[in-house]
Amino acid sequence: MNLSDSFFNKVERKTKVDKNTIISLAEKLQKGNLQDEKTIREVIDTLSKMTGKKISKDVSDKIVARVTNGNVPENIDKMF
Repeated sequence: MNLSDSFFNKVERKTKVDKNTIISLAEKLQKGNLQDEKTIREVIDTLSKMTGKKISKDVSDKIVARVTNGNVPENIDKMF
């Protein structure tokens, strides 16, 4: 994945999560199984803790469903 520093700067401004933490999490995702509900929930929990934002069970369930069904945008740079 080749993301520009401007992408990381946008994410850091919005989330207060630094580039190294994002890269570390991305590596975890690459090595993990994105069809595995447990892995996805661990990532959601990690992101929730990193950003200080609580994620409701309903929202978490929707995220898990979208990811396991492959309904994730291919270009994440456009999300921010």
